[in-house]
Amino acid sequence: MAGVRHRFGPTEVLAGIDLEVGAGETVALVGPSGCGKSTLLELIGGLQALQAGTIAVAGDPSPGARTARSTWMPQSDMLMPWKRAVDNAAVALRLAGLDGRESRRRASEMLDHLGLTGFAGALPRELSGGMRQRVAFARTLLAGTPVLLLDEPFAALDAITRGELQSWLVATLASEQRTTILVTHDVEEALYVADRVALLSPRPARVTATIRSPRADAETTRAEAISRSPFVAARAEALNALGAAA
Repeated sequence: MAGVRHRFGPTEVLAGIDLEVGAGETVALVGPSGCGKSTLLELIGGLQALQAGTIAVAGDPSPGARTARSTWMPQSDMLMPWKRAVDNAAVALRLAGLDGRESRRRASEMLDHLGLTGFAGALPRELSGGMRQRVAFARTLLAGTPVLLLDEPFAALDAITRGELQSWLVATLASEQRTTILVTHDVEEALYVADRVALLSPRPARVTATIRSPRADAETTRAEAISRSPFVAARAEALNALGAAA
């Protein structure tokens, strides 16, 4: 994307965003509350009309192509309370025209893959917050798009569950190889989950810096990863940059 600008009436929200995300890369967007992170995510996915600048997904800048190649996962899991986990996960498959039996089979396999074996028949009210987010993520993956747009998916969860799901997300994205843009207000989460972190200024937002995450190997636990000196240094760098831009 290049030169992306956006305003709501007289209020300028984005003031020239330039950012490139490589195929298969995970990039986190971090910035102050209200700086336009979610708006930028919606523009990438074609959910809002682009006012200025260019955004292309796989080289195609048309809104229809961006929507077709992206799946947006909001902070709320948006599960339908009357549908069981397997049917909530299968929504995208059913919308694509797959019959009920095959869509449930594929959804059940994905739930197993995401650690929800035995919960396919559960209703949302019977699941914990972390389990509900996994069902929502299964639905996101089953949409089959090459680009995932994750809008603070763990923000409403407690710290322990959030940490567990961060580890789970890292492992899942490593196996799925999707291009992912994660919006988060949590610098530690951004550095742990993403390959790169783009820091945004207060509104109207600009990218003030990008930091490459000090990724640990697959055998390293989250607790070990975030306590290592390269991670601590990167976190300090990000927080200092955010403070300087405020």
